[in-house]
Amino acid sequence: MGKVFGIDLGTTYSCIAYIDDNGKPVVLKNAEGDLTTPSAVFFESQTDITVGTAAKESAKMYPDQVVTFIKRNIGQPGFKRNINGIDLTPEEISSYILKKVVKDAEDTLRMEGKLEKDEHIRDVVITCPAYFGVAERDATKAAGVIAGLNVMTIINEPTAAAITYGVTDDSKTKTVLVYDLGGGTFDITMINIKPGEIRVVCTGGDDTLGGKDWDNRLLLYLAEQYQNETGTSDEILDDAETLQELTLAAERAKKLLSAKEKAPVAVNYMGERVRVELTRQKFDELTEDLLTRTIDLTREMFKEAEKKGFSQSDVSEILLVGGSSKMPQVLSRVKAEFGIETKMFDPDESVAKGAAIYANKMSEYNIVLEEIAKNQGKSFEEVKEQVDSGKMDIQKEAKKANIQMRGGRLPGEDVKIINVSSRSFGTVAYDSSDHLKLFNIIIRNAELPATGKNSFYPRANNQKSVKFNVMECLSSDEVVDTELGKEIGTALLTLPEGVTLDTEIQVTFRLDESGLLHLHAKEMKAGREVEAEFQTTEAMTEEQMTDAIRRSNQSSVN
Repeated sequence: MGKVFGIDLGTTYSCIAYIDDNGKPVVLKNAEGDLTTPSAVFFESQTDITVGTAAKESAKMYPDQVVTFIKRNIGQPGFKRNINGIDLTPEEISSYILKKVVKDAEDTLRMEGKLEKDEHIRDVVITCPAYFGVAERDATKAAGVIAGLNVMTIINEPTAAAITYGVTDDSKTKTVLVYDLGGGTFDITMINIKPGEIRVVCTGGDDTLGGKDWDNRLLLYLAEQYQNETGTSDEILDDAETLQELTLAAERAKKLLSAKEKAPVAVNYMGERVRVELTRQKFDELTEDLLTRTIDLTREMFKEAEKKGFSQSDVSEILLVGGSSKMPQVLSRVKAEFGIETKMFDPDESVAKGAAIYANKMSEYNIVLEEIAKNQGKSFEEVKEQVDSGKMDIQKEAKKANIQMRGGRLPGEDVKIINVSSRSFGTVAYDSSDHLKLFNIIIRNAELPATGKNSFYPRANNQKSVKFNVMECLSSDEVVDTELGKEIGTALLTLPEGVTLDTEIQVTFRLDESGLLHLHAKEMKAGREVEAEFQTTEAMTEEQMTDAIRRSNQSSVN
């Protein structure tokens, strides 16, 4: 394998990193000389596409051609944007962001003499919010495929940040909290770090809460102040030019208030100009409920952690990551609420760096699997499946293949990373009161790979088949109302003749590190069984993927 890369595909900004010749994670600059690229896409025509700052600055002026915050829609069933006469999915739109950061990274590396002319970035790990479910993760992977990338895996953003922190400060055992407030999502994750191991305890958050919401509060306040000052009843935000100007002004003011107590903003509309002086105190008042929401979610996460034997007192540090965590109100409020040492940790780059570290470990580990497969005369996929399912002792087989160990660990295992499931997974069945319920088999925050079992029974004698409606949900309870779940797929088990009400049907779920859910169901009378793997019922169709890849290959992305 060649170089591998980590990509932080963010709601508002994205960036890409790799491991340099000194073994350090480095974020690569884009064509504009910046380390991060705005996640905005301007479809000037069907084949001429601009991504980044220029697209962001055109967003309100060309609302029908510019897409921002598409990450908030990725994985949503049936969501499309019709632009220039073409229906575009969030996956395809996101792919152009990936193409931009990859293309710029290639150019940067070639200028530095670290990438050959005919060498391209292909193998990547992409990050996503911890709260993303199966549909969102699959959609993120699909975006990478459309962009021409080999997506090695999808990992959680706070886990990636913790990897960066854990690798750089792994001298002692500690439990840290990663408070990740990005432009469009909020994640809160407790992680236990010890030499050679990073273990996610539990995670929580809100994938529709982020810095954009703080911007919107300022935007509305500026419009309100203009109306109060001028006495006009005009909805000034209905004017595209004014909306674009104030959107950018609100973001600039938010950043300025992180360094200063006041930020003057000029509001111009229909030839009239009003000067609004924003203060940090007023900004904090306008957004207090948003910050309180993050505090409440953090408290909920602590309750989940207690179920696994970790308390708030076990946490020695709170790490603030994500660009929006730079707001002073965040640091002061978090420190005041929890009384734990709180510090900013590489807010803009830590996620991409952690993804690059993880990609590098995966690459080394995959080389080990390839050597084992070669030694056994098997395929890489077959060996990987046996290792992932626990059917093969990788340490034992590595020794047979004469693979060099590093201090008792295989290459790629220098830091062992243990993640958790962000959702619960189960199947729909009737309870003892004959009500349809969702029976969770793998419970949220279970360590990955996770396995769960439950037994069910036919509703009638001589029943012909059993349909499993597999769902995911955010509840940690074993039995919940079906309304709380979201279907991700179905499986059908044909039953033998003569089944009775007491015929046991044993159902096993297995969730691997990449978030792929496996179902195995077996009726215990005649031994009939069914197996299924669930990506999502909402993934793009083969035809949609083919069309998206074709358009991507024909498009010029700047």
